[in-house]
Amino acid sequence: MNSDRGSKRLDWFVCHSQLEVYPSMKRRKDDHVYTDRCIYLITICCAERHQLFGTLEDADSDHAVPWVQPSQLGTKVIEHWSNISLEQPLIKSMAFQLMPDHVHGILFVTAPLPRHIGHYVSRFKAKCTTSMRNMSSYCETKSRTSSLWEPGYNDRILINKGQLQNWAKYLHDNPRRLWIKRNHPEWFTARQGINIGSTPVTCMGNLSLLQYPYKVAVQCSRKLTEQDIEAACQRFLSMAHDGAVLVSPCISPGEKEVMRRAFIKGLPLIILLENGFTPMQKPSGRQFDACASGQLLLVAPWAHHNDRRTITRQQCIELNKLAKEITEYETASRNTKTC
Repeated sequence: MNSDRGSKRLDWFVCHSQLEVYPSMKRRKDDHVYTDRCIYLITICCAERHQLFGTLEDADSDHAVPWVQPSQLGTKVIEHWSNISLEQPLIKSMAFQLMPDHVHGILFVTAPLPRHIGHYVSRFKAKCTTSMRNMSSYCETKSRTSSLWEPGYNDRILINKGQLQNWAKYLHDNPRRLWIKRNHPEWFTARQGINIGSTPVTCMGNLSLLQYPYKVAVQCSRKLTEQDIEAACQRFLSMAHDGAVLVSPCISPGEKEVMRRAFIKGLPLIILLENGFTPMQKPSGRQFDACASGQLLLVAPWAHHNDRRTITRQQCIELNKLAKEITEYETASRNTKTC
């Protein structure tokens, strides 16, 4: 099977091809030279996710959307990030977002660096730690050996067209998403202990869609012509407009097109995933807003994995079978648990 179809079959409705995963594991690209000209998305978290950098505030007369009010330490963190470009002119800060317990920033290395990009990130972290230890409020409550940051940092290399703009927008929107998640945690928690037929699954999103009485499985052969796909779109969208929840793993071109159009129109969907959820995972991009509005439920029958896999024929068969079983599902298990 085509690996692109297996690994990116949900790209049609997300700004980014993966769900957001906080960096409990620090990833590095083995074949990448980290002194080369490149753009990096950097994420660094507070030790034990302590909320030291500020408080999340709702929208007000001065802010159209929820925002982060920096603490004294948060203000110093912003200052130190800005100084990266002053200390090393070959690095340009393209975007930055302070959050209560972590920071996101985009750095553009405009020409080959004399040292690994990690050296400059480490200097930033060290200066923030020094600022924390020099604050009287810190000295009164903490030991001088306490760590401000988790070890290391997470980087994502931005090399594809549109990634810089998409991620800059994502950073700016981060406080709004956190506000929604805090006020509606049930929409963004992976819930286990749900059985569809004989299959245990993990779900994230609007769980009530499972109990909706009118659900339709979207299954389309890979052999469909463009005309056949158009006819399938008209048929399934008509059902959705009549009140059906569309259910599909979005494997074949026809299935992806049907679900893509339904997603754009804001119709309720249940999407089956080959890859499961991690404990710190949450929807990103348009998936996030779809979960927040109650439009979307993500269902994963298998555990999470970090490697890129080609979806197998047997997995396709099992996912399509599960989609059928979901259309007959009436009552969610009461023995669900979160992860």
